[in-house]
Amino acid sequence: MCNNILQYAHVYAWAMEHHRHSLSMRFAYKYPYFRIGDTKYHHFLFYLLGKYSAKLGLLPTVTFDEGCDVKAKEAEMLTHRHLMVEGWYVRFYDLFIKYKDDIRQLFAFHDDIEQKTAALLAPHQSTLKLGVHVRRGDYARWQGGKYLYNDEQFIGIISQFVALHPDRRVSIWVCGNDPDLDREAYRQALGSNNVHFPAGNPGEDLCLLSHCDYLIGAPSTFTLVASMYRDLPLYWIMDAQEALTHQSFNTFNHLFKHII
Repeated sequence: MCNNILQYAHVYAWAMEHHRHSLSMRFAYKYPYFRIGDTKYHHFLFYLLGKYSAKLGLLPTVTFDEGCDVKAKEAEMLTHRHLMVEGWYVRFYDLFIKYKDDIRQLFAFHDDIEQKTAALLAPHQSTLKLGVHVRRGDYARWQGGKYLYNDEQFIGIISQFVALHPDRRVSIWVCGNDPDLDREAYRQALGSNNVHFPAGNPGEDLCLLSHCDYLIGAPSTFTLVASMYRDLPLYWIMDAQEALTHQSFNTFNHLFKHII
């Protein structure tokens, strides 16, 4: 989902810069959590129209593969009034930053998701809120399992974060895709009143993380997009043995240029 947000946001920013209209194929029919789904043309009919127009060769396609010449691809885009843009390596970083506020509005959450998040966080407004994303599943294979961290490693890093803020009560919000997460281990190590497991759908979890004060997780576009909404400090765990410091956290504007 968040890969698709970032991919389309680059194209959207380019289109804004060149006074073009754009449509996200993915968000025309999937991930019904965001306001983009309520905008003009974002519905299943236009998804089908775009998909089969490209398949039949009626719509020219520009593909951004790994290592492609982005400038050359952009020049090709400018030669067409209507086209399909595909590929995970479409990148217009400067334009993304220029139109980031528009992108955040486009991917604002629906009111019911915001309201649910507000209700969850309301009793904890005085705390320092740490959002933690436990990514497992496909991470057992991705990059050879390099960023697959166990509960003990996450607990150790969270404990270091708590130690960095001795004068604040920290509420810890753990989201993730592992049904076997050892919740009891987190409660015992961090305090049952301090750690929470919202277990929402992907949109609800993303929204909740976006309302935290700090974010921690394995390198993932999920935490990256969560940080985008309010420019939250984000720590990507590159090495679970590395000590956590205040300087470990970075910004969206830096990290989104270094997606692994």
